[in-house]
Order: sequence, then structure tokens, then C-alpha cells
Amino acid sequence: MKRKVSQQKSHYIWKTKVFAALLFGFCFATVVLLETQYSRIKTLALLSPPIVQKPKIAFLFIARNRLPLDIVWDAFFQGDKENKFSISVHSRPGFLFNKATTRSAYFLDRQVNDSIQVDWGGSSMLQAERILLQHALMDPFNERFLFLSDSCIPLYNFSYTYDYIMSTTTSFVDSFADTKEGRYNPKMHPVIPVYNWRKGSQWVVLTRKHAQIVVKDDTTFPMFQLHCMRKSLPEFWRDHPLPAEGWKEHNCIPDEHYVQTLLAQEGLEGEITRRTLTHTSWDLSSSKDRERRGWHPMTYKLADATPMLIQSIKDIDNIYYETEYRREWCTSKGKPSPCFLFARKFTRSAALRLLNMSALGASNESNK
Repeated sequence: MKRKVSQQKSHYIWKTKVFAALLFGFCFATVVLLETQYSRIKTLALLSPPIVQKPKIAFLFIARNRLPLDIVWDAFFQGDKENKFSISVHSRPGFLFNKATTRSAYFLDRQVNDSIQVDWGGSSMLQAERILLQHALMDPFNERFLFLSDSCIPLYNFSYTYDYIMSTTTSFVDSFADTKEGRYNPKMHPVIPVYNWRKGSQWVVLTRKHAQIVVKDDTTFPMFQLHCMRKSLPEFWRDHPLPAEGWKEHNCIPDEHYVQTLLAQEGLEGEITRRTLTHTSWDLSSSKDRERRGWHPMTYKLADATPMLIQSIKDIDNIYYETEYRREWCTSKGKPSPCFLFARKFTRSAALRLLNMSALGASNESNK
């Protein structure tokens, strides 16, 4: 009996050793296989070029509510195949871009969640710009920051626009010395001396460095909040009492002065290209349409929307600054180029007509 038990025990021990040997062999083979595969993967990784995220342009839209030209921009953004842009929209508080309020997937949920009510001619517009920049700066790949209104259209396709904007290390900021009396408020002195007072377009393109300066500014911005505000306009006099001694009022439109003056304050004017990339028509002297006269730029309506209009804007290759007796020829990558990539103000019907006529770069990728 003892001998039988001993034989069974020996047999069990032998089976255990065999199983252990097999298990060890399997584990060893697995390790060798994993090391081989790891070596192959590592070799392939070294041979394959790394995926590099290209720098992006942050498109920053300032809107009243929805974006009436979203379909035009949808066609424009479809030209990007490499994720080279981001979108942020500042609209009225509580407005959401969802499937009920936009027809473009590019704008879904792209509204900033801390927007404010914006009043034309007030410092609230500057606050909206700063909010948009704060959000856009959270993306480390955003290298250019472009402000657009809800009535702007792109003149060229995405590829051409991207290359144009990224071809320079400067910001595009229309800026010139504003010597006209009544705009600069002496109460800004000495924080903002008159020799740093500048004027230009609100529709700027900023480098990341300059965008950070705008967001961090805690000196120039408060002075604008206190001392830069629009004059009581004749078109509003019917709703308000006539201003006493209106001739003494300073007609300071904050968004036409802030970025320009701030960069002058920081001694950075040598880092900007002194023009805007957004075309606006202010020459209304010959207009027979009374609705088109006033303090606001011309609005292009359905009847204005023709390929000839767009081509005339594209053909502009220089800008003359009357106050400085200076003419600037527009260049890109060191070569002569069109001055403008965008244009405003277009109604929805006008923009859609241009899109359907393939008059915009957004509607035809073969057209730069």
C-alpha cells in the first residue's frame, strides 16, 4: 500500500515539473516575442516621421446672436484637412450654438460660456475681445488670433488664407497716430500719453505674444473703461435729451483705439504690419441711399453682391494713409499681394448669392 502511494506521489511530482517546465517555456517564448515586437515597433517609430501638429489660426467671431453667414464659413473651413484652425464665438449671454441655431457643424458649442452684453461704442466690446482671447490662448497650438464680425466673408480659400497669415511673424494691426482733437481724453495722461494715442481697425490679427499682452493688460484697459466712450450721436438724439455743450464731448470709440494704443504703450509697433486684413467701405459721400449714410460702414445688400465687387476688393494692392501722407504696398512672403483676405459688411442674402455664384474662394478650392 505504501509503495502504491509513493508511486502516485512520484507521478504527481513528475507531472508538476513537466507543467512547470511547459509554463516556463511558454512565458519565456511570450517575453521573447514581446521583446521582438517591441523592437520592431520602436524601429518603425524611429523610421517614421513624427506626427506634428501645425500651428493654428484662432477664428474669433463677435456676434449679436447667431451667425447669419455660417454656411459661407462652413464652405471655407471645409478646405482645411489638417486641423489648422480653432473657432470661438462671443454672442449674447445664454445664446447657444446648437443644431437649432446653426447649420454648420463647425460652430456647434463654440460659444464662450462667460460672454457679456456688448454695446456698440463702449468698453464692453474690448471685454468681449479679451474674453475670446483668453479662451483661444488655452489651446497651445493657436499661434494667430483673428477677429471677425458676424457680417464678414472670406475672399479666398482656407489654404491661401492660412499661408498668407502665417507667412509673417508680425501682427496685422491697422495703426496710425490720431491727431484729430476730441478723441484723446487728457484725463488719460500720464498713464496714456498723447504721443502713444493710436487709431485703426478693430479687425486685427494678433500673434500669440501680442494676444497674451492684451489679456494681461491691467493698465491701459482700465483707462479706456473710464475715459474712452463714444459721443452722443445725432441718430440717437430723438430718444435722449440733447447733450449740453456737446462740442466738448470726446468721441472715443474704444475698439478703434485700444489694441493700437496698447502696443504703442508697450513699444511694440516695430512688430506689427500696419494694416488690417479686413476690407470695410467707409466712403459714403457719394451714396444716394440715406440709410447708408452715418457712423457705420456700408452694408452690401443682395443687389450689390456681384463677382465684380469681390474682384475689385481683391485687386486692391496698396493703401494710402491721408493723415500720414503714406502709401503702403501690400506684400506676402516678400512679394506683391492683395491687401485683404476678408470683407464686411454683407447681409445673409448677399453672402449666399456670392457663394452660389462661386465668387468667393470658400466656394471653389481651385480658386485661391
